[in-house]
Amino acid sequence: MLYYLSNYLDQLDIPGAGMWSYISFRSLLALMLSLIISMTAGKSFITYMKRKRHIESARDAEIDPYGVQKKGTPSMGGIIIVGAVVIPALLLGRLDNIYINLLIITILWFGLLGFIDDYIKLKGNKDGLNPRFKILGQLILGTVVGVVLWLSPQAVVRENVTMETGGQTTEVYHKSEARKSTVTTVPFFKNNNLDYYEVFGWIKDGKVKRACGWILFILVTTFVITAVSNGANLNDGMDGMCAGNAAIIGTTLGILAYVSGHIAYASYLNVMYIPGSEEIVVYICAFVGALIGFLWYNAYPAKVFMGDTGSLSIGGVIAVTAVIIHKELMIPILCGIFFMESLSVIIQVWYAKRGNKRGIKQRVFKRTPIHDHFRVQQNQLLPDCKYICKYPTTVLHENMITLRFWIITILLAAMTIITLKIR
Repeated sequence: MLYYLSNYLDQLDIPGAGMWSYISFRSLLALMLSLIISMTAGKSFITYMKRKRHIESARDAEIDPYGVQKKGTPSMGGIIIVGAVVIPALLLGRLDNIYINLLIITILWFGLLGFIDDYIKLKGNKDGLNPRFKILGQLILGTVVGVVLWLSPQAVVRENVTMETGGQTTEVYHKSEARKSTVTTVPFFKNNNLDYYEVFGWIKDGKVKRACGWILFILVTTFVITAVSNGANLNDGMDGMCAGNAAIIGTTLGILAYVSGHIAYASYLNVMYIPGSEEIVVYICAFVGALIGFLWYNAYPAKVFMGDTGSLSIGGVIAVTAVIIHKELMIPILCGIFFMESLSVIIQVWYAKRGNKRGIKQRVFKRTPIHDHFRVQQNQLLPDCKYICKYPTTVLHENMITLRFWIITILLAAMTIITLKIR
């Protein structure tokens, strides 16, 4: 909104109004504004939730070896994150940009989905929203995002083309005409663009092949959004864990979005140029600022939990941003922590069921998601149960586990950015 007001003032030759047209200026303002909103709103939110008795009633505090009691801590703190992201995005973003609109819809949709789940839990049902409805909500949003990117005239790319000069030096240009494309970036490959429609090379009809490519793109988009939002949800099990990891991931996506939206940088790095994607940086700065501000109250020992309202929203924003900038296939690297959390649960359930069929108690890890594995004491293990991995034998403090997971995410973020040049 303020962007359009500044344009009007700039036309009247008001000094300083032109600064609002710069992405860097609006992005830093969004970062500061979201940080301030998140920090200032947090205290009032915590006081309100305690007064209304909207507090955590079933937190797994019994496995904490240091005896930290977390029952009675307010939940649904994701409301703070959602508000601290949406307000700066509306004020400082260009609302005629399809990508900004998609991201605002994403965080509101997942925020609502998580809010319903948290509300049901606060009413005494610790299972929350039926998983089928949660998955359905994720699938709906994924389908909407995929279809909008298919149909919107703004969602176009200018693919990179490599041309050799003199057989020695290489100059990179971009196709002069922007077009609709299902191209995505594949890390570690020299010709790092993969078009989904190429999977259907056996189809002779060009229109049918292109339509199949878009259908595959929508399916991949839906899968990525569902997987990342669930991974973020599983990662939200320790104070500051999910918020810190998401802030690092968000910063990386902001860098990739800025590079993709700047034709000179996109040419230098030999990545596809996505007109309008630079506007995503404003939103991402608001996203990162909101998460850092939330850490003011969510860092150990937490005074508020984000709940599914926050974790589902975080995962949704990360996934949709990656899809928009055509970097969804880099998610397994960038969101490696989320992937590891989900994989640990899948492996644990599969191995336990396999043992049950033979009448044997068996587990791979001491507890899942994997972050809980590192704080379970030996006397808390199930009797007569075979564990494959009992390392470490000594428990780690929750704060140490969180910090080490942050460090791993930083390494994965650096690796993701490096893949732009390692081919």
